[in-house]
Amino acid sequence: MPEEDQSVLQIQGRTSLKGQVTISGAKNSALAIMAGALLCPEDCRLRNIPSLVDVARMSQVLSALGVKIRRQDNILDVNASSIGKSKAPYEVVSQLRASFFVIGPLLARLGVARVPLPGGCAIGARPVDLHVRGLQALGAEVRIEHGIVHAYVHGSGGRLKGAKIYLDYPSVGATETLMMAATLADGETIIENAAQEPEVVDLANFCRAMGAKIKGAGTNAIAISGVERLHSVDYQIIPDRIEAGTFLVAGAITHSELVLSPVIPDHLTPVIAKLKTIGNRVIHEGGNCLRIVPGELRGTDIETLPYPGFPTDMQAQFMALLTLAEGDSVITETVFENRMRHVAELSRMGADIRIKGQNAIVRGVPLLSGAPVVATDLRASAALVLAGLAAEGTTTIQGLHHLDRGYENLEDKLRRLGAKIQRLTSDPQKENLASAEATKVTKNNGFQAPSL
Repeated sequence: MPEEDQSVLQIQGRTSLKGQVTISGAKNSALAIMAGALLCPEDCRLRNIPSLVDVARMSQVLSALGVKIRRQDNILDVNASSIGKSKAPYEVVSQLRASFFVIGPLLARLGVARVPLPGGCAIGARPVDLHVRGLQALGAEVRIEHGIVHAYVHGSGGRLKGAKIYLDYPSVGATETLMMAATLADGETIIENAAQEPEVVDLANFCRAMGAKIKGAGTNAIAISGVERLHSVDYQIIPDRIEAGTFLVAGAITHSELVLSPVIPDHLTPVIAKLKTIGNRVIHEGGNCLRIVPGELRGTDIETLPYPGFPTDMQAQFMALLTLAEGDSVITETVFENRMRHVAELSRMGADIRIKGQNAIVRGVPLLSGAPVVATDLRASAALVLAGLAAEGTTTIQGLHHLDRGYENLEDKLRRLGAKIQRLTSDPQKENLASAEATKVTKNNGFQAPSL
């Protein structure tokens, strides 16, 4: 059993939080931009890279392809001058969906790519057909055999050709994959019905900083004029809007005033709007700083949608919050069909939630009670932490490998705000090592980034 499965989070609830929390770099930006560094045959320095299991896995994928990687604190130096392989390793790709992003840059650089079908959280079908059809439109021959996606470019010196691509759905992954592939293609590529998420814009800005010609990122139509070569860059990724949203909810659910920095408030517009509707005040204190001032919680309806709609990655956290809001709320999940498995765990804590199709009807209760619960995916794990902070008594959360994929030092950040939270071994025979284990995990969030 992996080491991360052998520990639990123990939370003593009903404690007020106070202070300022530092928001880490955006996980979803970091993963895409790390893949994007494959496009450049020179050194790339990436700043504000969070220390996460997913980042380590992407580093392993790049290393397996022959990329030289060196990490110091939150700076990642990447050199893809000589990519030795066109095939990404199955054992890592199967655990990290974002590692599939390498197919676009590999195809653009080498004219060939072999990438296993991806894995990640079991939150529903996330097929790669949009990626495949887009790459085919760019002139690649693509086939899937034995779980491996094989992509080739024949003729034209192995270069892709610009094309007009319409996405049936504004998929972030497909938009990013095709945008990266098009940066080195012959001619102009237009991606219509493109994803508009801030992480797409961040990736476009990174590619532009290397010399790519990209217009329209952040709108539903992105135009890319291919260039011959990209150059070295020193680039800082954006703050993580989902981590920021999670801490805003932490303030609301514990009736605590918190300050968050750095954030980009525009990236949090739908989250802030719902927090205000529920009864909180969110104050932009200038620059990159937000303050949440909690109020009496009241129910509301939420529907997840692609950006700029309400993010599916905040659905579970808001469900935890609405379990304690006055009245009834309806949460509709439109993005992933299997992203309400946290309902059963919240119900174990006393929440009143009914599922009907893709709708969750949440009736507010006066109090949640601490209970042993299991995280089912990354954002569900955050929702259970939030519920545990607000619950009466002790909550014990298993399945921390999900949490460690996407939150940097979450329990340490919460502890500094006053939360009574610690990571312990779940093996009774190791209880005497619990204190040492908690100290170790505080330092590295349960994961030691590889020295590459």
